[in-house]
Amino acid sequence: MYIGIDVGGTNLKAGLVDGDGNILQVKRVPLNFQGPEVFARTLAELSQAVLAGGASAEYVGIGLPGAVSGGDVLFTTNIPMENVPLERLFRQYLDLPLLLGNDADCAAVAEFFCGAGKGTEDFAVVTLGTGIGVGLILGGKLRGGIVSSEAGHIVMRRGGELCNCGRYGCWERYASATGLIRLTKEVMDCRPDSLLHDVAAQQGGVEGRTAFLAAEQGDEAALEVCREYVEDLADGAVSLINVVRPEVVAIGGGVAAAPEHLLLEPLREIVAQESFSSHGGRVTKILRAELGNDAGIIGAAFLGRVM
Repeated sequence: MYIGIDVGGTNLKAGLVDGDGNILQVKRVPLNFQGPEVFARTLAELSQAVLAGGASAEYVGIGLPGAVSGGDVLFTTNIPMENVPLERLFRQYLDLPLLLGNDADCAAVAEFFCGAGKGTEDFAVVTLGTGIGVGLILGGKLRGGIVSSEAGHIVMRRGGELCNCGRYGCWERYASATGLIRLTKEVMDCRPDSLLHDVAAQQGGVEGRTAFLAAEQGDEAALEVCREYVEDLADGAVSLINVVRPEVVAIGGGVAAAPEHLLLEPLREIVAQESFSSHGGRVTKILRAELGNDAGIIGAAFLGRVM
């Protein structure tokens, strides 16, 4: 048995996971960050909660947005931690080994063992959310820790949109869910007659799925948004594939739920035409990630298998 904890933007989710990736027990609490000491105690209490009933675990794995090294958190992007010895703090409250991983890396680990990457040796996950996260499994091992991939910051358009990292034209500025929402709004401003306005009103605002929902109803402006978005997604995906040459790239995050004919099928066509595999060699498959919201818990729980 293993414990996996997914540190999200608003919640902490802990799960007791067996060796086959089944989540046997889940506990969730709001993320109420009051400093590293309290955070470590909360993680320990969550771990003890999923062990209630006499179960035992080999270790606790934690996935969080940011960079880690061994048992230390170097920095996180949604809570104020920098150079925090989290394992040492945690073991003051619960004497179990603590493994740390980047959240995108944990998604890759979960999909590698239990989802779209099963049976591969070289595998990548691309998560489309507020930014773009990329997790890599190479030769059956996680390329993680302080050298976690930051492929979301491949520059696609020199002098393009300002990214949160301080550079201009990064892939995630265009192909993240945030980029898709911005593109949708831009097209809506130019197309007041578009069905996009009605769909957004029904949702209470523009979301990542707005354009795909309107496109399914044949709205031409929405179809234009979807085509441009897929082209932006493909630009970065082709660069990633040409560098890593994985067997499979799994697309995850909320945007990945879009209809296959509007997202994955045109993405596959562009990748097939533009990636180096068109000249021979390994052909990378583009698949939808399979584990959804469970990936963070399962991946954190299985960190010990790839480190």
